[in-house]
Formats: sequence, C-alpha cells, structure tokens
Amino acid sequence: MTTPLHEMSALQLLEHYRDRVLSPVEVTQAVLARIERWEPSIRATYALDAEAALAAARASEARWAQGRPQGALDGVPITLKENIGTRGTPKPVGSAATVLAPESSDAPAAARVREAGAVIVTKTTMPDFGFLGAAPSSFHPLTRNPWNLAHNTGGSSSGAGAAAAAGYGPLHLGTDIGGSVRIPASFCGVFGLKPSHGRIPVDPPAAARVIGPMTRTVADAALLMQVVSQPDARDYMSLPPNDIAWHQLERSVKGLRIGLWTETMGGWPIDAEVKAAVLAAARLFEQAGAIVEPLADWTTLELRLGMAHFFTMRCRVDLAAMAPERAKLAADYIHHAAEFAASLTPEEVFLSFTRMQALRAATVAATQPFDFVLSPVSPGLPFAAEAINSGSQNLLKDSHFTSVFNQSEQPAASINCGHSKSGLPIGLQIGGRRFDDLGVLQMARFYESVRPQQAAWPEPA
Repeated sequence: MTTPLHEMSALQLLEHYRDRVLSPVEVTQAVLARIERWEPSIRATYALDAEAALAAARASEARWAQGRPQGALDGVPITLKENIGTRGTPKPVGSAATVLAPESSDAPAAARVREAGAVIVTKTTMPDFGFLGAAPSSFHPLTRNPWNLAHNTGGSSSGAGAAAAAGYGPLHLGTDIGGSVRIPASFCGVFGLKPSHGRIPVDPPAAARVIGPMTRTVADAALLMQVVSQPDARDYMSLPPNDIAWHQLERSVKGLRIGLWTETMGGWPIDAEVKAAVLAAARLFEQAGAIVEPLADWTTLELRLGMAHFFTMRCRVDLAAMAPERAKLAADYIHHAAEFAASLTPEEVFLSFTRMQALRAATVAATQPFDFVLSPVSPGLPFAAEAINSGSQNLLKDSHFTSVFNQSEQPAASINCGHSKSGLPIGLQIGGRRFDDLGVLQMARFYESVRPQQAAWPEPA
C-alpha cells in the first residue's frame, strides 16, 4: 500500500478490514507511532492510554476475523476532546482549577463511538473551560499548529484540530459553542462540522453547545455523524431521531441560491489572503451553476456585545463555585473575564441575554432567503501560538463569522480553501438552514471535489 496507515480515511480502513487486508491492531500501532513522533512538538493529547487502545484494537481484530464487526466504526481510531467524558478518565476542561475525578460514565458521543467499535486512542486538549478560540491552557501544555509550530491551532477544540492535521487517525470529535470546531479546523486545514443544535446529544446540554466531527475528508465526517447523532435521553434538548441518509453526499449546486458574506459592519478588514481564497471558492460554486449573491453583515456591535457579556458571566459563576485556592489556578483570561462580569448589573446581564435572542432572530432572517451561505471562518490567518486572540482591538473579531450560527442553531462547516503565501491554512465556512446538516455536508463535498489540489499534509521534523 502506498498510503501510510495513519493517513487512510475511516472508509478506506473499513474496506480493508472487510477484505482482511489490514488489521485494526496494525492500524492502531501506526497511529500510536505517529503520535509518538509528533507529540514532542505539538502536544495535542491528554490521557493517552496506548495499552487500552491496543486492547480495543485486538478485540476489534477478533470480531473482524469472525466476520462479525460490532458497528459502523469497528476498529477505526478516534480521538475525543477531553470535555467529552469517558468512563474512568478525569475531565479537566482545560483548567488547572478543576478538581480531577474519574468520570463515572461515557458521555453520549463517547458511548456511541464505543458501541460502534471505534478505538478511542486518546483525548485531546482545550483551553480553560473552552473559553478561547485559541490553544493556551492552564492545565495542558501549549498545543501548536502542525503546519507551523510558531502558530496557533485555534480553539477551543485545539488538540482535535492539531491531531487531525498531524494524522492521529481519521476521526476526531470536538465541541463548539462559538466556533470551537470550525476555527481550529480552519487554522489546521481540516474539515469540521458544527451540526444543528441538538443533532448530536450532549451531556450536560446547554444553549449553543454542540459536538461535531473533525476529519480530513467530508465523507469521514458524514460517517461519524451517522454514529454520534443517535439518540440519548440524557440530552433533553436533543432533536428527535431522524433517518438521515448521511452517505448521500453527491449533489448538484446548479440553481441553488448562495449568499456570500465577506463584509463586516464594524469596518475592520478581513485579511486579504483570506478574502481572496473565499472569493475564489465562491467562484467555483458560481461556475457550477449556483446563484451567488453578496450578503450584507446583519450583525451589530450591540448584539455581539450582548453575547460576549453573557458568556463572561459564566466565568464569574464558574470561579465563584470553586474553593478560592482552586479558582486562583485558572488562566488569567478567565479571571479577567470574571472581573469584567462583576461590573455588570443584573439588568445588564438580562439585557445581554435578550440581545443574544435578537442576534439569533437576525441571523435566521438574514440567511433564510439563501439555500446556503459562504464566508470566511476566521477573518485572519492563524496567529502566534502563545496568543489568546489575534491581538485586534475588537476582541469579537475572531469569532465574527462563526458565533452567530451557534446562536441561531444552524449547521455550519469549515473546509480548507487554500493556504497563505507563508503556508498557513485558510478555511471556508459553509452555513445552512437549521436542520439541513446533510445539505451543508453536500455543499462541502461539492467544494472538496472541485477545489484545487491540496498541499501535502505536514510532517514532523
């Protein structure tokens, strides 16, 4: 085989398992070897347990030998963001302030992939409480971007993005409350889907919070969606089960009305290389028969500040619930957010919530006339590895294009649409109407099939 085992897609691995050409054990060994080569540089893993992974691979190997695979992912390596609970492993949520205690059970997504026979190789890193669109954490070593170690992976699914780009197996799960799947997917040059809110059961459920796949191919993300979108009663906000044909990814774009969102009300510029890459991607949709129309920015600073202020109060509440000696261990950016939240009156916090609702309504109204919306994922290129944001005076800039789709509960994906002159990945966001997760995957698959040849994946030094 010419393709290294760690680079094979999940669908390729399953085909080779069926044909008895490959064993889950040798694939898991190859992934573990890949991790061993990359980890000193990128530090994407948490709670790596090679023996447990190999034991799961041996059990899968035995099932395939008997011709009785356990499920749709039997023997396929996967990583899970560390805030997706797995039985017996503490969940620090990125923060040294967290009191570590083993999880008593698998979270819904972890349970589904384990039931499907996937080999959970490792957990992956995140910043404190998932609060950043960047990697720095008070608990985990700094995760770095495999494309350029001096640059950030984005966040908060920092380790998942780095792991996917570095070849830690084909499947990865992240979480997203404002861009935390799509931003690291963009910065790391991989595919990431934020599904409709409730499509994948989450425990504990919360407004705007979703779990989403991060992969190198759209088809692998669709395969993973088939498994993790199964119902779980613990998520009382989840959508009813729906028999979605996740594998039906081929679709013509001819005649579709597509909005192109590349301008902002704030007046600050999008990086020229990012904008050029997104416009080039939009032209490919247009050349295939889609009707691409400019979409004006529908957001306002007041609406966005409402969202930002509301989430800073979460930091204050989280720290207040901890013993003081634990709380002081949280990252400085958590303390700064909590201190700001302390200046808000109860009336201002309530107004922040109502502005979030208004942002949701505005997003639905602005995007509803279009079948899909194209935009940048991030307005800028990956910034310095140690930084917590792009350094802009407008601290809402980094999640400008992503966070609105969390509030509106609409699906949105990031797919690589090129690289800067310095070799840094650029992500195209594809947003769809609520519940049209399959449509977003289909648009991503279309673009994947027509985009220019991609750069070779990064290799460890």
